Amino acid sequence: MAHHYEGDDLIVRKIEIGDMENNTYVLEDPETHQALLIDGCFEADKIIAGAEGAEVVAIVQTHGHFDHVQALAALKDHYGVPVYAHPAEEYPVPIDEELADGDTIPFGEREAGVIFTPGHTSGGVCVLVGKHLVSGDTLFPGGPGNTWGDAEKFAQIIENIEDKLFTLPDDTVVYPGHGKDTTIGNEKPQLQEWKDRGW
Repeated sequence: MAHHYEGDDLIVRKIEIGDMENNTYVLEDPETHQALLIDGCFEADKIIAGAEGAEVVAIVQTHGHFDHVQALAALKDHYGVPVYAHPAEEYPVPIDEELADGDTIPFGEREAGVIFTPGHTSGGVCVLVGKHLVSGDTLFPGGPGNTWGDAEKFAQIIENIEDKLFTLPDDTVVYPGHGKDTTIGNEKPQLQEWKDRGW
């Protein structure tokens, strides 16, 4: 399988699954091939095939919405590794490691930073490795994740995007929970437009 991104800093596998264009990611240390699997969305067999050759050492959940957890139990059973997630949400399997803002998750010679970004959900997190940001359903090309007309949640997600994500370098690649990639530099100029439209 061709990797979505491959460099000396990281290997990123992007596995597109389900009817909602969900993305499961495998972040792999190119030296040791230890890896984090991000979001057990759907189709466990397809995810396992897509991660072949990597040594998955943990499953990290960006949030607990149904379309991000359907394969989680099967993946945990297959890999026998801990599940990392924020404790503000419920999951179909026990959380082994509770995430908080600023935590790090080691894999091989690398580590992933945890950025707590509630708004779309109460326990949403993004995962950052160098210039690679898995944004879950917090940030997409063209705007924030859905807050369903809730002004308080919209203000929360915008604040987190502005204060925690848009402070990252412009060349940081954003890998969202659905659809295509973008960069911080592409999205940052649109911030005021998002605030004005209110969604």
